[in-house]
Amino acid sequence: MIVDVHTHTPTHRDPVPAAEVRSYSSWRTDRPVVTTNSWADFDEAASAADVSIVFNIAVPDPEAATGLPYPPERTNDATIEFVSAAPDRRVGFMSVHPEHPGAVDEALRCIDAGLQGVKLGPNYQDFDPLTETAHRFYRFCAEHGLPILFHQGASPIRQAPLRYTYPLVVDEIALAHPELRIVMAHMGHPWARETVVTVRKHPHVYADVSSIYLRPWVCYESLLYAQEWGVTGKLLLGSDFPIATAAEAIAGLRRVNDILEGTALPRISDETVDGIIHADALGALGLTLGVVA
Repeated sequence: MIVDVHTHTPTHRDPVPAAEVRSYSSWRTDRPVVTTNSWADFDEAASAADVSIVFNIAVPDPEAATGLPYPPERTNDATIEFVSAAPDRRVGFMSVHPEHPGAVDEALRCIDAGLQGVKLGPNYQDFDPLTETAHRFYRFCAEHGLPILFHQGASPIRQAPLRYTYPLVVDEIALAHPELRIVMAHMGHPWARETVVTVRKHPHVYADVSSIYLRPWVCYESLLYAQEWGVTGKLLLGSDFPIATAAEAIAGLRRVNDILEGTALPRISDETVDGIIHADALGALGLTLGVVA
């Protein structure tokens, strides 16, 4: 089974009206990314995967922070509706702001609605991931078996603090909450070394490879660190839709050694790449297909 652990909920159920189309040039170097998309667009982009983990990010002004035109009150409802339409192919994660007084109540509502994990982007949501308030929310997630997928590493959004996404922050979170299942998105690009050593020491901490295949050297360097430190079994496939498709992610990983032609640099093994593409992400994160409200 191929599981794409990193996709964003489509912005529109139906085809996107021309007046509402949004695209951004800073997410990829080869072409603009259209960040408005329909359910059908998602299904086409996800067709190379058997299962997709789907989520939004709970930010006060999503248009400014992420380019995704979702009003905050629709952040989780849109995911619930989308996942409920195909629970055999989609697993939904909620997003809340840990410092919001209603965060736990919203999380409980989302659990009742069938969402099985949490997406947090401390840089986009502008909260310090190491405050006591944040730790209280992590304890709640650990107690309820909710894995957290953290945005890690770079972002072109100027207002998004990079210090909140430095991979060694997750080391501190995992030390305080050893049973909490965590996914470090994007292998913490460009801090793959820090991501790998964090994943290596914590049994329930994983990393996804979303977007790294868009930058050939970053992809090679990241997988080489993982291979040399023996943690390739902790890496999960991710596309970062709408930034890329599942097929692009798979093809990008399979091309990882192309830039090495004519060099004596060590290669990424086929076993490493196949292991990522076919990783048992659902088992690792304790997730179940077919969950609906």
